[in-house]
Amino acid sequence: MESWANLDFHLDLSGPGGLRQRLTASLREAVRSARLPPGTRLPASRSLAADLGIARNTVAEAYAELVAEGWLTARQGSGTVVAQRVAPPAPVRRRAVADDVRFDLTVSTPDVTEFPRAEWIRSTRRALMAAPADAFGPGDPQGRVELRTALAEYLARARGVRADPERIVVCSGFGGGVQMFDRLLAPPVVVEEYGLGFHRSLWTSTVPLAVDDHGANTEQLPDDLRACVLTPAHQFPLGGPLHPRRRASAVEWARRVGGLVLEDDYDGEFRYDRQPVGAVQGLDPEHVVYLGTSSKALSPALRIAWMVLPDRFVDPVLALKTGREQHISMLDQLTLADFLESGAYDSHVRRMRLKYQRRRDRLVEAVSPYVEISGIAAGMHAVLDTPHETAVVRKARERGVEVSPLSWFRHPLSTDDRTGVVVSFGAPAFPRALDTFASVLAACC
Repeated sequence: MESWANLDFHLDLSGPGGLRQRLTASLREAVRSARLPPGTRLPASRSLAADLGIARNTVAEAYAELVAEGWLTARQGSGTVVAQRVAPPAPVRRRAVADDVRFDLTVSTPDVTEFPRAEWIRSTRRALMAAPADAFGPGDPQGRVELRTALAEYLARARGVRADPERIVVCSGFGGGVQMFDRLLAPPVVVEEYGLGFHRSLWTSTVPLAVDDHGANTEQLPDDLRACVLTPAHQFPLGGPLHPRRRASAVEWARRVGGLVLEDDYDGEFRYDRQPVGAVQGLDPEHVVYLGTSSKALSPALRIAWMVLPDRFVDPVLALKTGREQHISMLDQLTLADFLESGAYDSHVRRMRLKYQRRRDRLVEAVSPYVEISGIAAGMHAVLDTPHETAVVRKARERGVEVSPLSWFRHPLSTDDRTGVVVSFGAPAFPRALDTFASVLAACC
């Protein structure tokens, strides 16, 4: 039997009627809704009266009324107990989005089963012990200086970003950063013709820029617009890096029109054919915003992203952030700072890079007899070039495997008509789903 004698529970004493009526109604509702389940022993009337600051007789009378109604039982020596005949409501059963999907190979998350728990706990412990008192206050909207300092060092070393801590702003996920720039920049914004629809939806309006094997065709950037969003290290989802000539062209365009390039470096650390392709931001820090995130390297659950800003945008961006940064745990920021400084982040990335590369090789071996595969020099997904896009996606779903049609990523205003299937080899389900998916390709292609 569960006792609430020494525990707090909520009773709403507002509403019409006298105090005893309101207390009786609140207790009755707590029992009816199963917040107080059958068998729960209630506090003694003296104890509850003291907690509520009301007369003991008021509580005793409310208990007596509910006993008379059958909601409660009262026995000598056993106290007042919620009656067993009061059954709890049936649990709500929600229908899954895809009940028949056993293996999700859509491009959404990294293999979160590989999150470095032990190393993260060690960093958390060190960060907590070393944290200054102000870390437990409202926090700096720009982000903890410890994290910004660690990021500046890491990004310069690993991604070729030119940054100092005062140019870095920590934000709640990639979307949080983009939404601030949507308020700062005049629409429309130029985006690559293939990309996440969710990312396009963050902008008030967008126009597409053609993409080919050399990445976005930045030589076609229009002079009457002032902002563009690129994925230079690994075009999403087609996979190619932005050609050096086009990198230079994007920067030249931004200088010429007084515009801004927003560089989405979502998985730049995971390159397999050579050293990671450096950031475009290093070419001109005053005309490129660098956007990075912990989502691919660690976990999207952390909700930690960062922007390296041109000097002229630091104050306007901070003006849009609230005085209390409520979406990013200060402890998580301090932990990530320690994780970076201790070398644990680099070690985790190297380990996952090798794991993803092995998975990529398994995917190539399994599907190459049936389709051409591209976009595999980096990242955690591949594009399977096939004219049977619809059939493959449908048949895979019938077999319990969810993959993404390439057409889902196409800008509504794009005139491109290529077809294919996008498959995540980073997804946790990949090792178990590969044979089934290969059999789907054998049947369809």
